[in-house]
Amino acid sequence: MTDPGPVRWIEVHAENYMGEGGRPHAQLRALQEKFALSVHGVGLSIGGEGPLDTDHLARVKTLCDRTQPASFSEHLAWSTHGMEYLNDLLPLPYTEGTLARVTAHINQVQDVLGRQMLLENPSSYLAFAESDLSETDFLTELTRRTSCGLLLDVNNVFISATNLGLSPQDYIDAFPTDHIGEIHVGGHDKDTDDHGAPLLIDSHGKAVVGPVWELLAYTLAQTGPKPVLVEWDNDVPQWPVLRAEAEHAAQVLA
Repeated sequence: MTDPGPVRWIEVHAENYMGEGGRPHAQLRALQEKFALSVHGVGLSIGGEGPLDTDHLARVKTLCDRTQPASFSEHLAWSTHGMEYLNDLLPLPYTEGTLARVTAHINQVQDVLGRQMLLENPSSYLAFAESDLSETDFLTELTRRTSCGLLLDVNNVFISATNLGLSPQDYIDAFPTDHIGEIHVGGHDKDTDDHGAPLLIDSHGKAVVGPVWELLAYTLAQTGPKPVLVEWDNDVPQWPVLRAEAEHAAQVLA
């Protein structure tokens, strides 16, 4: 890529760069000469019931110490059970018990890394009957207890609102926007549930749809300029398509 167009920063998944060296790290160093870097974790299982994997966390620290990224982020989700690692980011009930556990895990991550982390809001496909806090209240309290930042995924907001019959604008209005460090948008798949109702799946394999661009504009009107990333992880198209998505994001941001 000789002309990156509007691209000013890139995000990488931490778990792809946990080796000791070799070609991946050489490529990452070359990219860092041109772009600011964000490291995005997918395997810490911040919401898991068990303790964090200290070996995994130590490898994340080694990567962050080596690359000195502009930010490190993870997900409000769980992906482990005992010694089993699941290839998914699973939802949590928003209760005081969950809040205490996630608070402890975030504080542990930040203490080990020696830096603030950003926490990403999830895509939701169901709601837990035992939840006694809204997602935005849960995130607000987490920022108060841990001083963590937030990664607002606008596509996730749109997916969750559609699946659960909520207003995405109301969600943004209630979100603790002062703590946002990054914003994501991405594509999703459309399906229907067993009752014929719309069901959106967070796939990162398609172009961003119009309503998500509109929700991004709605969000930025409240927050002011924030770093915006277009996620496209699956069925990645040719560069002109990706560049057009980045240009669209830059236009909304402007």
